[in-house]
Amino acid sequence: MQEKITKNADGTLRSLSNRHVQMIAIGGTIGTGLFLGSGSTISKTGPSVMIVYLVLGCFFFLMMRAIGEMFYADPSQHTFVSFISKYLGTTAGYFTGWSYWLGLLFASMAELTAIATYFAFWFPNVPSWIVEVAFLVVLTAINLIAAKLFGEAEFWFAMIKIVAIVALIVTGIIMVFSHTSTPLGHASISNITNHFTLFPHGSFNFISAFPMVFFAFQGIEFVSITLGESKNPHKVVKKAVNETLWRIMIFYIGALAVIMAVIPWTSITPDKSPFVQVFSLAGLPAAAAIINFVVLTSAASSLNSIIFSAGRHFYQLATEGRKEGFMNRYFGKVSKNGIPSAAILISAAIIFITPIMSVSNSISSVFTIVAGSSSDMYIIVYLLTMIAHRKYRASKDFLSDGFKMPGYSITSPLTILFFFVIFASLFFIPGDVVGAMGAIIWSIVFCGALYLKERNSKESA
Repeated sequence: MQEKITKNADGTLRSLSNRHVQMIAIGGTIGTGLFLGSGSTISKTGPSVMIVYLVLGCFFFLMMRAIGEMFYADPSQHTFVSFISKYLGTTAGYFTGWSYWLGLLFASMAELTAIATYFAFWFPNVPSWIVEVAFLVVLTAINLIAAKLFGEAEFWFAMIKIVAIVALIVTGIIMVFSHTSTPLGHASISNITNHFTLFPHGSFNFISAFPMVFFAFQGIEFVSITLGESKNPHKVVKKAVNETLWRIMIFYIGALAVIMAVIPWTSITPDKSPFVQVFSLAGLPAAAAIINFVVLTSAASSLNSIIFSAGRHFYQLATEGRKEGFMNRYFGKVSKNGIPSAAILISAAIIFITPIMSVSNSISSVFTIVAGSSSDMYIIVYLLTMIAHRKYRASKDFLSDGFKMPGYSITSPLTILFFFVIFASLFFIPGDVVGAMGAIIWSIVFCGALYLKERNSKESA
C-alpha cells in the first residue's frame, strides 16, 4: 500500500518514501573516496586500514544514533543543525548553520570540478566549464521540481555505486576461491594475513590515516536531512540509522578486504583506483572506463545531495532570522510544490563560481586553502551536534521510550573526545595544519562578530 504524501506546517511535502531514504543513506555513506582514494590509504597502512575504517565507522554510527534520537523526538526539523540552535542557543546555531552551509558549497565546488575531470576521460576536448554548467543546471532543476524527483535520482545514483561494489566483491571472492594467478602472484586471503603488522610504515602513517578516512565518511549525515520530508519519519529514522554500521562493514571493509586479497597491498598503486586494478586483473579490459563512469555518477550523486542539503540549510537559516528581515522575506519561503526554491537557487548561484575558478590558477590555490578549512569545520560541527544531543538529553523534550543512543553515558563523551582528538591530529599532519588553523580563525572571527552584534543590539534597545 502506497504511503500518503503529507504536508509539513511550513508547506514542505513529506514525499520521500522509505526506499528513497534508504538509498540516500547508502549514497551518503559511499563516496569517491572508496573508488579512488582507498589506494592511497591502503599504501600507507596496509591491511590495518580496515581497523581505521571500523573504528571511525563505529563513531560515525554513534553520532548518527545521537542525531536520529533528536529527529525521532522532533521530526519536524529540516536539518540536524536546527537542534544546535534549539539546545545550544541561536548564536551557536547561527554559527554552525553558516559554517556548515559554506562547507557544503565548497564541497559542491570540489565535486563539480571532479565531474568535469571524469567527463574529460571520454571527451577531452570539451571545455570543463561547459560540463560544469551543464551538470549544475540539470541537478539544480531536479532539486527544484520536487523532493521526490531528487529521491529518485539519488536512488539510481546509489544503485550504480552498489552494483560496482558488489561486482568487485563477487569478482574478488571468485578469484580468491579459485586461487586465480595474476602477474602479482595469486589471489588469496594470505595476501592480507602474511607478515601482518599494525604499523607497516610507522605509527605516524597509521595515525594520519584517521583524518583521511574521516573525510571519506564526511556526508554520512545527509540522510538525516531527508527525514523532514520523508513520509514516515519515525519508522524511517530507525531503519536508516541502524543500518549505517553494517553498510560500512560490507561496502567499505568488505571491498577493502577483497582488494587486498586479490592484490598484495605492497603492489597497490596509490594514485590509481584499486577497483580498476582488480577488474583489470580479472580480465576486464574496459575496467578503467567502467569505474570512470561509476565515479562520475558518484560525484554527480554527491553534488545532487549537496544541492538538496544546502538549500534546506539556507532555508533553515532564513526562517531562524527576524520575521521582517531580508533573509526571511526572500529565502524563508516554500514554493507551491513544497520546495524551498529561493534557498536552492542562491546556493546553486554561488556554486556557479566553479567554472570561473577553472580558468584562474590563483583563484584555484585560494580555493584549495578555503576548502581545506571548510572541511575541517565539519569536525567542529559534529562536536557541537554531540553537545546539543547532551543538552537534549537533559531537556524536557527527552523521550525515555524513544529511539535512544546506545550506552549514552559512555558512548556520548567518548564520541566527543574522539572527534576532538581527530581535530587535534590535524596539527601533526603538515598538509592539514593550514586548514585546521583556518577553521579555528573562522570560528573565532564569526563568533566574535555575532557576539558584538548581539551586544550592540541590546545596548540600542
